[in-house]
Amino acid sequence: MEAKLKELRQKLEKQCQINQELQNENQDLASKLKEKEKLLEELQSQELSQRLSNDSVEVRQSRAAVMAPEPIPDDMDISTTRVKKTASERAQIINAMQKNDFLRRLDEEQISMMVELLTSLDRCPGDDIIKEGTEGDSMYIVAAGELQVTQAGRNLRTLTSGDVFGELAILYNCKRTASVKAVTAVKLWCIERQIYRSIMAIKSKKKREQLMGFLKTARTFKSLRDEQLSCIIDSMEEVKFQDNEVIVREGAEGDTFYIILKGEVEVTKKVNGQQKIIRKLGQGDYFGELALIREILRTATCIALGSVTCFAIDKEAFEETIPIESLELHDDTDLPEDTCTPKKNSSVSSLQLKDLIPVLYQEGRYQGSPVTLGLGGFGRVELVTTMQHGKYFALKKISKKLIVQKRQEEHVLFEKRLMLDIECDFIVRLHGTFKDSRYIYMVMDFCSGGEIWTKLKEVRRFEENVTVFVAACVVEAYAYLHKKDIMYRDLKPENLMLDSRGYVKLVDFGFAKKLRRGQKTYSFCGTPEYMAPEIIQNHGHDFAADFWSLGVLMYELLAGSPPFSSSEPQNIYAKILDGVIKYPPHMGEAARSLISKLCRPRPGQRLGNTKNGIKDVRNHRWFNSMNWHKLRMKQINAPTVKLIRKGPCYINFDRFPFEKSLAEEDFSGWDQDF
Repeated sequence: MEAKLKELRQKLEKQCQINQELQNENQDLASKLKEKEKLLEELQSQELSQRLSNDSVEVRQSRAAVMAPEPIPDDMDISTTRVKKTASERAQIINAMQKNDFLRRLDEEQISMMVELLTSLDRCPGDDIIKEGTEGDSMYIVAAGELQVTQAGRNLRTLTSGDVFGELAILYNCKRTASVKAVTAVKLWCIERQIYRSIMAIKSKKKREQLMGFLKTARTFKSLRDEQLSCIIDSMEEVKFQDNEVIVREGAEGDTFYIILKGEVEVTKKVNGQQKIIRKLGQGDYFGELALIREILRTATCIALGSVTCFAIDKEAFEETIPIESLELHDDTDLPEDTCTPKKNSSVSSLQLKDLIPVLYQEGRYQGSPVTLGLGGFGRVELVTTMQHGKYFALKKISKKLIVQKRQEEHVLFEKRLMLDIECDFIVRLHGTFKDSRYIYMVMDFCSGGEIWTKLKEVRRFEENVTVFVAACVVEAYAYLHKKDIMYRDLKPENLMLDSRGYVKLVDFGFAKKLRRGQKTYSFCGTPEYMAPEIIQNHGHDFAADFWSLGVLMYELLAGSPPFSSSEPQNIYAKILDGVIKYPPHMGEAARSLISKLCRPRPGQRLGNTKNGIKDVRNHRWFNSMNWHKLRMKQINAPTVKLIRKGPCYINFDRFPFEKSLAEEDFSGWDQDF
């Protein structure tokens, strides 16, 4: 017993010595720091006002919300939800959807599906339809009657026939921001999120399978693999033609291939000066395939018989997708196998939870409290050290009960397996995992330079050379992950950390997913401002979504705010679906060019997702100053170093009060692998 007490006393003395050294180093720093912070705030305020007036950019001031993936039930029976509607009821519903900023951007098939699946709901005067603060799972359209919308007891507006409310709930599990109560007897049309998401996913999968079948019958494509055909589908666009409209004219230059989705097309050819009908084409038939592989003149005229819907791809988009000479996708083989693979540090492999000692604030309002590096939806990240190694670590502490409530068990287990397998200089390393009755713990690298998000808020926008370096680090992380068939799906400044040398590391793999090439996934997840349009539309997404978010990141770093931003999430989604990017005057032409190519609406046409893969991103002229080999070898002096403050180890992080309350215990056993 005495030996143990002696050992414990020695450990405590050593920790006191560490804390005393920190305190001695920073006694005179606190007052200087306060003065500098005050001066910095004044300068930032002045700079912000000036930039807002000059550039008209809405600066994002708060951390972005995130949407956790929610599984779609495989066995949901949607046939029971179909309700017959009169012509006037269908017209009322469609008119209501067309007036709604988000719903009107759905395609015709999606709108038709929703009209079919909406169910009827009758409520009496005084009935609560939605309660503020509760979680929502349904969207409503007012068929008849009057409702009152209130927030914190204040009347906001009145809803009447044709109004839509609660539409965000069909996308993800969100808290209601207002209450809605029936003033009179009301009739509502409503649809639940799981039904909406299930039918949209089913529709998208069936449409892809149908298009895949059509493409496989084309002689030109018979040697292509499924993943290559999938890339072609991602590059195709839906086009509509009216009755008697000429789609292809004989003798004209051809550069587009068409597949008929709906309607009939008449094919005619000039014979002896007269147009002769050759044949009629219907659903699944195609024309113009030779125009994709060589310069030709159209040999016939194709005219729409009634309204016609086609899926089309032009030669330029096709050549970006499939290399004609080899008919194989580029596999980025020039990326060395040992890229991003530092040697494992076995000295910390024997870490135990009991060995981790919290680091305490040495000054300021939280002096003596454990240092918190960040807060998240499921827990917090704390700064810890160890006696035996003398190193700092970031300890991610997550409530087990909350994970179960949000049905995120599989995602957390996958995150652990994935991160233990990752060894990349541009991705934070996981050193070990632990658990107790309340939390699971993940011990990770401590990136002392802080978050890119915090640095961006301090300077409002980055200089171009800093943005080039940050984006290049992300490209290297993407190259590593995508080669291992891993999508990241949550890129944003909050998930990028700086190490002591200013190199950028990707953190937080809660939304990452393994996906085989050519496959799609249908989860609605990510950060609203960074979501690709195909995620919002439930069309199915893949690695192309990561390249979209890279373009959004570049824009936010250069402008101070994402290209699609609003205080209302539905407005963000509407802007993303519109796809219009307004560039501030100071942003250079090369940056605009790369962002526009990364944020193309069609995922198959996005830079990074075309035939040359990520090499096309590296080779863009905006990265002309980047030596990629030196970056991988960490031989570049990072321009981000100037953003890193000097002082205590936690000086580059926001400060948070210590959370004294404990999470509820959980004994369900889902975490037995931790």
